[in-house]
Amino acid sequence: MSDGFDTSKRAAFEARMNDVLNGGAIALMVSIGHRTGLFDIMSELPPSPSAKIAWEAGLIERYVREWLGAMVTARFVEYDPDADTYALPREHAALLTRAARPRNLAMVAQWIPMLAAVENEVVNCFERGGGIPYPAFERFDAVMAEQSDQSIVSVLLEAVLPGVPGLVSMLQGGAVALDVGCGSGLALNRMAERFPRSLFTGYDLSVDAIAAAKIDASERGLANVHFEVRDVAALEVRGEFDLITSFDSIHDLARPSVVLRAIVRALRPGGYFLMQDVAGTSHLERDIEHPCAPFLYTASCMHCVPVSLAQGGAGLGAMWGRETAVQMLHVAGFATVDVQQLAHDPTNLYYVAHTKS
Repeated sequence: MSDGFDTSKRAAFEARMNDVLNGGAIALMVSIGHRTGLFDIMSELPPSPSAKIAWEAGLIERYVREWLGAMVTARFVEYDPDADTYALPREHAALLTRAARPRNLAMVAQWIPMLAAVENEVVNCFERGGGIPYPAFERFDAVMAEQSDQSIVSVLLEAVLPGVPGLVSMLQGGAVALDVGCGSGLALNRMAERFPRSLFTGYDLSVDAIAAAKIDASERGLANVHFEVRDVAALEVRGEFDLITSFDSIHDLARPSVVLRAIVRALRPGGYFLMQDVAGTSHLERDIEHPCAPFLYTASCMHCVPVSLAQGGAGLGAMWGRETAVQMLHVAGFATVDVQQLAHDPTNLYYVAHTKS
């Protein structure tokens, strides 16, 4: 008599778990391949032995050879046992090298080891509550800068800014703009460089990120951009900006509703708020269909929720979703909200919110 236990379902899930374990391991190797430049080097080489690859990359051959073993068995790299050579297919390089941005997925793999480094702290949060402050996340500013460079800066002038009607011409003529949660300032510095008649300001809580932003601006010789360590929840200016942007930061804030209301007040009549944020749906059952949902929920659990709760915040999480975001934008006081998804960025939505004229 059957007890209702489905052995085929167990076998299928066992295979799934093996895929998960292999995938988690390979994510670490992909991150290393990105950080060491191995993917970039191999994309320029013909089929080569491990010693040649290591020499070209300036790395230790024994480690490179073991890394190649992981890449070959994961079917990222092709191996010729007769010639003892390794090759990165062009089709794979198109998703793994710095030249592939904004489609470089190897860069994204850095999130896995970065998040894993705070596992003990996250477990403590599960057991005792509370959160984890930003400084606990080693390399966060560096990884976020790369993420911004890839998903925002690389297509800023071609895709992101043109999505806001009239914005490019407004910036060309001279506007006053603010970036909330500007990080290392790559997007803002790019705008300041492209639109010299406009004035730009960037606020972020990270001292290190703001320092990096100022250095970048100085190296570019920019006189129309200013960066400041500042809590945007305490923003009290009124009618000062034509444009406020926020790239992948609102959901991390302690008081996102307060910040959104402050943004409305800080905008001039008819001003624009351009917000990039994660493409959740606000409905878990619908998020199952998102191809990156497990990754996004994991990043939210390991980073977004803890950093908000560490500040006594709302713990909104990365997957707050489109419906919640639109509702919060309207409640904050925006007259209209348009939601766009751009072809280069399947994991984010772009919200164009407009104040009353």
